[in-house]
Formats: sequence, C-alpha cells, structure tokens
Amino acid sequence: MAEPHNYAKVGYSMILVAASLVVIALVGIAIGEDVLYADKIQRANTLLFEECKVIDFKDPKCEKFHTYLNNDVAGIYVDFEEGS
Repeated sequence: MAEPHNYAKVGYSMILVAASLVVIALVGIAIGEDVLYADKIQRANTLLFEECKVIDFKDPKCEKFHTYLNNDVAGIYVDFEEGS
C-alpha cells in the first residue's frame, strides 16, 4: 500500500491547534482574576432590559430589543408609535 504523504496537512493542522490554544490563553489572561466577567455582562443587560420594559421600550437605547418584541414567544406587546 502506498504512503499518502499527508505530512503538510498534518503540520498545518497542528499549527492551527497551537494557535487556537494561544488565543484561548490570551483570553484567559485578558479576563484575569475576574471570574464573574460574563455574569457581570449578563446582569448589566438584564438591568437594561428591565429598565426598558418599565418605559415601554420608548428610549433610543432600547431599540435593540425591538426585534424580540411583539410576538407570541416573547409575550411582550408594545406599540412603538410616538403618539401613544
């Protein structure tokens, strides 16, 4: 049986795996000691959503939630008209 000579492909794959591990390590170093980094982001976004819900999503900072509203899944129906 002939040898397939896939050494170059295997080498490139190993380089790709090593590079991805380096990226993971750099992200870990960037976050550092803050193990609750993602939790803080989620809490901030939840707080913004709750504030927007109180004012019926009328503020311009609440526009990012408009695509998720007025459907059966969300269960939140808002009239976005200025005059209401």
